[in-house]
Amino acid sequence: MALSRAERWLVLLLRLLSRACLALLALVAPAPPRAVPPPRRELLLLPARRLAARLRARQVTCVEVVEAYVERIKEVNPLINAVVKDRFEEALQEARQVDKLLSESPGNDYLEEKFPLLGVPITVKEAFSLHGMPNTSGLVNRRNVVATSDATVVSRLKQAGAIPLGVTNCSELCMWYESSNRVYGRTNNPYDLQRIVGGSSGGEGGVLAAACSVIGVGSDIGGSIRMPAFFNGVFGHKPTTGVVPNDGQFPNARGVRTSYLCTGPMCRYAEDLEPVLRVMAGPGVNKLKLNEKVSLEKIKFHCMDHDGGSVFVSPVDKEILQAQKKVVEHLESELGVQVQRVAIHKMKYSFQIWSAMMSSTDSNGQVGTSAEQAASCLALTSELGLLRLWVGINAPDGADGGSVCVCALQEAQLFTDLLGDHGKPVWPLWELMKWLVGMSSHTLPAIALGLTEKLMKLNPGANAKLVSMGKSLQEEMEALLGPDGVLLYPSHPTVAPRHHSPICTPFNFAYTAIFNVLGLPVTQCPLGLSSEGLPLGIQLVAASYNDHLTLAVARYLEKAFGGWVIPGKV
Repeated sequence: MALSRAERWLVLLLRLLSRACLALLALVAPAPPRAVPPPRRELLLLPARRLAARLRARQVTCVEVVEAYVERIKEVNPLINAVVKDRFEEALQEARQVDKLLSESPGNDYLEEKFPLLGVPITVKEAFSLHGMPNTSGLVNRRNVVATSDATVVSRLKQAGAIPLGVTNCSELCMWYESSNRVYGRTNNPYDLQRIVGGSSGGEGGVLAAACSVIGVGSDIGGSIRMPAFFNGVFGHKPTTGVVPNDGQFPNARGVRTSYLCTGPMCRYAEDLEPVLRVMAGPGVNKLKLNEKVSLEKIKFHCMDHDGGSVFVSPVDKEILQAQKKVVEHLESELGVQVQRVAIHKMKYSFQIWSAMMSSTDSNGQVGTSAEQAASCLALTSELGLLRLWVGINAPDGADGGSVCVCALQEAQLFTDLLGDHGKPVWPLWELMKWLVGMSSHTLPAIALGLTEKLMKLNPGANAKLVSMGKSLQEEMEALLGPDGVLLYPSHPTVAPRHHSPICTPFNFAYTAIFNVLGLPVTQCPLGLSSEGLPLGIQLVAASYNDHLTLAVARYLEKAFGGWVIPGKV
């Protein structure tokens, strides 16, 4: 769509503001990269499946394993601030019970079938209920809330024998891609403490990368599993929508967004994704074809280097493109496949499509309440309120220049209500004034979203056209991928940014978010480190219910490119 002269100037201004902001942050925080110390104990380097096998064979006690992880968390958590509340005493008591069970066990086969994760330490995103642990989602008003039950996926992992070590940090109300809030503070990247871990499952990404846990529980409505997995060089899987239950997390999705929110596993090792996904999915696992054997040579691989050039999103870094190119070359040379380059035009509008579909209504006229859509709405305030730029520029042909995103503005669904946690709604302008003098209990991204709710009005015509475009894109993707296709796509335009810099590039999450509204399964796969020592990676996308394909390719790429890299290792 052609831009007017005024619109072109606004686009230029937006880009200059973002670059100036990033340059300023680089000057303010010029400290050299500093990583966490590498783990010293071999026990900390075992995948969950092998660790469970050692425990069943009684080659190591569960108490030894839990003690090793407790020691590791105590060593590095002061640096990364990923575990915000531990349950070490309870975990050690559960470890003793595991050792007792193993000593009295009738046989290993029985234990492996009934308790596939017996004795394996895990961590849980604080937004999920874990009995006896806080469940604030970084909201100050909920700082005294303690879970009295377990979320469904947490309960299933416990029943499979896993031992939770504690809960990990997230962004306020799970609505931003830097994990920082007024309850627990900021989480730092294990590869460079000056960098973000991503969000909203950022604590999980950091704790896994730092070898403080084997398995993590995350949730994802705009990339909240995949961005932290990418920034921290671990594996993450967003399952096909509707298979793994989302029960027991705050805030949870309602209305149409129940079709976009996904709960899934985050792991250091690709081989652990499938068994953990089986446990999380429970009876629904049969939909995912995980028992089907995958022949990698028969997969039809497709590749896109970027989204087509959205004006809202940063260009993809050269090193990320080079890493993706190496994957393509490896697949073609080693598997003998032909990777087809594709250019899907509608992907250029990923941000607008995601925003419109997140704010659309379901068949009952309800809009969801999950706050993680905020990254899109935040743009108005974080980019100096350039309303015309945001709602009109680069809209697809046929859109009328009205709002392409409204933040679920129905009276009962306001984000300011969520900020008040069912108490008095928050007044965002007053909170901004308090924030400027250091007196607000909310983060700037949360305040900014509240402000945009007051500024924006729904334009049904433009929104409906974008939703229609999203449905058309979904059909196009399903047809392209079919029963045997996998798409290679960048995880994010940049490697892990410096702290605070996401406020300068609020739309970059679009690379992950689009697949939530399309309902497709996606596996995030690490691909080594950049020249700055920061993780690189790639998204592997398949058609609905073909999770087995992306998981198989992730296992293959882990062997080919090394997977998780120990941080701090010289």
